[in-house]
Amino acid sequence: MMDPRKTVIVTNNPYVYEKYKDKRDVNYLEGGKYLDVLESIRPLLHKGHKLLTHPLSSSLKPNETPYKSIMISKEEGEEVDSQGLLLLEDAITYTNKFLTDRKTTDWPENILDDFRAIDLSMMENTIDILGH
Repeated sequence: MMDPRKTVIVTNNPYVYEKYKDKRDVNYLEGGKYLDVLESIRPLLHKGHKLLTHPLSSSLKPNETPYKSIMISKEEGEEVDSQGLLLLEDAITYTNKFLTDRKTTDWPENILDDFRAIDLSMMENTIDILGH
């Protein structure tokens, strides 16, 4: 079981931010894109934070949804999370490939709402599984 005080959620999803902002540390990238979330984590992993959730943890492709939430450790470790960094770099490459092939659709608000709800549900399930 992981102590919620030892984790940070990095997200561009206002639903995730609103639900967790008073319960845990949330790095909210308001108006940020999917790729912005991934790229904001890179320097944190280089500082020793650990990647706690997979950066491509959904069946939605990066060019289908604009929302992404990822959990990392709050504290810096003494070593770089090389496995997490490799996963993240692969996710950034994968995301760039999809965005080059086809940009994210300019979805209507009702579809964006669905994407926000899906991303929130994934974070809720992650928190339940991790026991915090």
